[in-house]
Amino acid sequence: MIHLNFRTVKPEARETVELWLSELNGLRRDEALESLRAEGVRHETAVILDTSDGPILVHAMESDDIDRARRIGAASTLPVDKRHHEVMRAADGGPAASRVLLDLHDLHDVHRVAGD
Repeated sequence: MIHLNFRTVKPEARETVELWLSELNGLRRDEALESLRAEGVRHETAVILDTSDGPILVHAMESDDIDRARRIGAASTLPVDKRHHEVMRAADGGPAASRVLLDLHDLHDVHRVAGD
C-alpha cells in the first residue's frame, strides 16, 4: 500500500533538504536502500512543491505495514537514519493541509499469477 505524507518545509531549510535527499539518491543510496529493506519499504519517493504558502514536501512510501516501518525507522541506529531524522526534524514546518480524494487499490492484483 502507498502512504503519503505532506509537510511544510521551513523556507530556510529547503536547500538542506534538497541536498540531503539528493545525497540519499546518490552517494548514500546503498545505505538508504539498506534502511528501506530493514523497514519493509518497497519504494520511497519525495518531491518538493512550491506554493504561495512556501515549500511542501510530499513523501510517499510503499509498505504493507507502515506503522512497523515507522517504528523500525525511528529506532534505527544506522548513521543514514540518524542524519535523516536530524535533517527532517530541523526542516519540518508542520503538516500541510490535504485531504484524500481517491484511494483505490486492487487487493486481488497481489494474488494474480503472471500471465493470468
